[in-house]
This record gives sequence, C-alpha cells and structure tokens, in this order.
Amino acid sequence: MNLTVNGEPRTVAEGLTLAQLVAELKLSSGGLACEINGKIVRRADYGAARLSPGDAVEIVRMIGGG
Repeated sequence: MNLTVNGEPRTVAEGLTLAQLVAELKLSSGGLACEINGKIVRRADYGAARLSPGDAVEIVRMIGGG
C-alpha cells in the first residue's frame, strides 16, 4: 500500500502497524514522536496503530542540545 512518510512517498505491506513501520525503517522507538494524519500516537499504541492506504505518517526523533 502507498503511504507518505515524512513527506516522501513509500510503499509498504498491507496491514502494517506503526511499530512495524518504525522497525522497517530501522529506527529505535526511544526518543521518537509519531503522528498519523496529524494525530499524535502514544508510543504504547504503536503496535495497535494500523496504517491504511494514503496515510500521512510523520516521524520525528527528539535530540538534546544546548
């Protein structure tokens, strides 16, 4: 199915969850903030957040600085 991830088109398997997408992208879920179609998803819900064709996913990594 086709999604948009951080503004870039991406094709992924049907029925993928947000947790599976994060793993497919080889990202550690620690320090990430994710939203699907403008709605923030709690980290505890990544495994239950099933993606649908056309979804817009934004993934941001939190980093410290100063």
